[in-house]
Amino acid sequence: MADAADTGVTIAALDDRVMPFTVPDLDVRGRVVRLGTSIDTILARHGYPEAVARVLGEAAALTVLLGTALKFEGRFQLQTKSDGPISMMVVDFNAPDVYRAVAHFDADRLAEAEAEGLLSTGDLLGEGHLAMTVDQGSATTRYQGVVALTRQSLEEAAHQYFRQSEQIPSRIRLGVGAIVTGEGRQWRAGGLLVQFMPHSVDRLRAADIHPGDAPEGHEILTNTDPDGINDDAWAEARSLVETVEDHELLDPLLESERLLYRLFHERGARVFEPVLVHEDCRCSRERVLGMLRGFSAEDRKAMVADDGQVAITCEFCSRRYVFTPGEVEDGLAAE
Repeated sequence: MADAADTGVTIAALDDRVMPFTVPDLDVRGRVVRLGTSIDTILARHGYPEAVARVLGEAAALTVLLGTALKFEGRFQLQTKSDGPISMMVVDFNAPDVYRAVAHFDADRLAEAEAEGLLSTGDLLGEGHLAMTVDQGSATTRYQGVVALTRQSLEEAAHQYFRQSEQIPSRIRLGVGAIVTGEGRQWRAGGLLVQFMPHSVDRLRAADIHPGDAPEGHEILTNTDPDGINDDAWAEARSLVETVEDHELLDPLLESERLLYRLFHERGARVFEPVLVHEDCRCSRERVLGMLRGFSAEDRKAMVADDGQVAITCEFCSRRYVFTPGEVEDGLAAE
């Protein structure tokens, strides 16, 4: 563990890592994520339009921020289903360090949105829901939190998730953009998560309800904190997070440690060993065969193409698997 002010010299600036940190004076903890090569590979592989790439990059940064908090071998998944031009996104994070992402969109509706200038994340997702699922394996029950999407940003949707599912005051900033380097144009994504974790539960209590019919001229003190928390430390931490700009999350020359120092140098932020992450897909020939064998005989027969083969393309990594009907049926006979 080291002071954030000192690590700019001792820790090399790296992409595709998550930096956990704490600010003891403010009773907050959090993480900073910087995605470089991994998110560029995912977005370039599918050739997404820029607007779609930006929103999927935000979803990936958010998922990696939350997934790296898992203290066990398992899977964290973020999924959206909505009525906007981007109808679905899925981001899988396999603890401790692997993720993948895919988006489905309607090209015609996206073109209409571009023509009308309706390109915010909320506009592109529209209305529907966002689900976050924690899966620790077959031996345990899956946990899922669902938030309604009502044309808000992913940041706002995440804040709603924490308020209703985790009940932890939290603030998230996400940024996605492309930079031009000697190797060409590359996508980057970044994010910052800060959570209020005081030792005393009394500091998490919401403000008193409105006093009702107070005497005329009596000053009524209202709580303006969106989390309903009256605490100076949390108010300060939240305000600092809200000053973070996109370029600070995306600049490859600005280390996560240096960003934290900018924000919390007066309070003494402390950082921990970073988690290095990478993109990869869980698909394999064996997994795809297992999926095919789960279909009915009639459905399997319908999957056979004119060339007499069954071809499946993974929607995450675009890897193509080709089988003969005999391979699938022989496996079923063996079972």
